[in-house]
Formats: sequence, C-alpha cells, structure tokens
Amino acid sequence: MADVLQGTLDLLVLKTLSLEPLHGWGIGNRIQELSSDVFQVGQGSLYPSLHRLERNGLIEAEWGVSENNRRAKYYQLTEAGREQLRVQAQRWSRYAHAVSRVLQAAET
Repeated sequence: MADVLQGTLDLLVLKTLSLEPLHGWGIGNRIQELSSDVFQVGQGSLYPSLHRLERNGLIEAEWGVSENNRRAKYYQLTEAGREQLRVQAQRWSRYAHAVSRVLQAAET
C-alpha cells in the first residue's frame, strides 16, 4: 500500500464497507478505485486489517458466493463499526485540515 499513516487502512476499510458488504478482493479493488489508484492494498496488509476489525467487533463476516461463482467471505459493518467510522472520519478530517493549514502557511 502506498505510504499512509498507521491506522488509515482500517478507516478506509470501514468506509468502503459502509457503502456495501464486500469480500476481501472487492474491498481492495474498491479502495484502489475510490483513491484513483493512489492506494493499492495488498493482501498482506488487507487481511490483517480485516481480522483486527472483526476481532474488535467493528465488522462481521459470512460466507457467500462471489461474482465468479467462488466461495468468498463477505464483510459488513456492525453498529460499533459505524460509530467507529464516524469518530475516526471526524478525527482524520480535523487532522487533514490542520496539515493543510500548515502547508499553506506563507513563508516569512
């Protein structure tokens, strides 16, 4: 994955799953698509994030059949995940705005 701050992948996964339930491969593709190819999430990063989020009760999974007729684990947000997304998105927005203000400061 392109250089991102620690914890950002979890936030991106939560946001992606807020749009619709998806399997792991679909989550990675959707993040890549929504970021205009800036983020390319490898399985080595994505699946630990999914397991961590599931362990923390922020997402849940169930087995289903993918669009290519293969068995796949589909993930969706829990209520706790929706709340975590709200809180983390608000923090990230504040952080990004602060960084932007610093970067736009006039040189003296």
